Amino acid sequence: MEASAEGQVVASLRSQGYIPLAVERGLVQLGKKRGFSFRIPDLRPGRRVKNRDLMIFTRELATLLRAGMPLDRSLGSLATLSSNITLKESVGRVLAQVQAGKSLSEALAEHRAVFPPLYVNMVRAGEAGGVMESVLERLAEYLESSEKAREEVKSAMTYPLMLVITGGASILILLIYVLPKFTLVFADLGAAMPASTRMMMGVSNALRSYWWLGMLLVAALWYGFKRYTSTPQGRVRVDRWKLTLPLLGDVTTKIQVSSFARTLGTMLKSGVPLLQSLDIVRAIVSNRVVAGALESVSKDVSEGKGLAGPLERTGVFPQMALQMVTVGEETGRLDDMLIVVAEHYDRDVGNAIARMMSMLGPLLLVIMGIATAFIVIAMLTAVFSVNEMAF
Repeated sequence: MEASAEGQVVASLRSQGYIPLAVERGLVQLGKKRGFSFRIPDLRPGRRVKNRDLMIFTRELATLLRAGMPLDRSLGSLATLSSNITLKESVGRVLAQVQAGKSLSEALAEHRAVFPPLYVNMVRAGEAGGVMESVLERLAEYLESSEKAREEVKSAMTYPLMLVITGGASILILLIYVLPKFTLVFADLGAAMPASTRMMMGVSNALRSYWWLGMLLVAALWYGFKRYTSTPQGRVRVDRWKLTLPLLGDVTTKIQVSSFARTLGTMLKSGVPLLQSLDIVRAIVSNRVVAGALESVSKDVSEGKGLAGPLERTGVFPQMALQMVTVGEETGRLDDMLIVVAEHYDRDVGNAIARMMSMLGPLLLVIMGIATAFIVIAMLTAVFSVNEMAF
């Protein structure tokens, strides 16, 4: 630590929940000086810190601290053992800052790209309450639950995505490579070809001759959509549209409610005040409509109006969640009830996605089969018309 006197070191350590056994004058090596921080994002494997990497680091840090290992030694061990390059470098810099006298939450706050505001504020609450190990374990459980829900959605989407890729590739091969072979045979038939065959040949010629125009059109539409959603009004409209979509709108709403409840409940369990927790949840929630609703909720809570009533007035949150929040407020167990809400909607979302994917798979098979059959029938019809003309 850097301090002008030994008493300041003792006071600083005690404010962080530590009991110093000895304080000696000396020099602390702070590591390499940081230079200009702007750089192009590195997309190489091992550079991006995933939720799983952060979850493993958090759980291991909680285990080492609970075993009685000092914070600096724990950070040093994890910095050495971490397989993620970015996380390893960040933990090394955090260690240097902790050794220089900063608290862990202060050091983590300077690496927002790796440690989000939720993480930093929960660690700060753990430092204030002297329950760092419990808070870190709760953080690890939160990250693990979030990662599990995300993986379930990804695994459910794998089969339909593979169907779209393989079916689309088969149709493109038929239109670009197979159908042009028949064009050479039917070149002299002209109007004698069936309408379906002429239509498929037109599509095939358009794909082979103007594929670049199609790609430019898709890129322009994507760019226009991104520009539109980058504006506050556009983002709000798109997010509101997501919440009102048939079938998908209900699932999107439940995902947002689950994320809100899990994050808020975890922070309240860790000792973060309700108003501060709401501000953090509002900053990290992905849907701008829900974020706007939480802004009005935060204002009402600051005026002493409770949580359930302001949530109901937004018109965004479902009745079941509101009832459970009301019960949590009345019984003084709001944090526990929010976790129950999150677990309930996680299961509900998982079941809904499983049902939709079970219907989507056969539907995609039928659509791909009809498209492929139409192309094949168009070619066979032309072949039959040639046989009829021959006689």
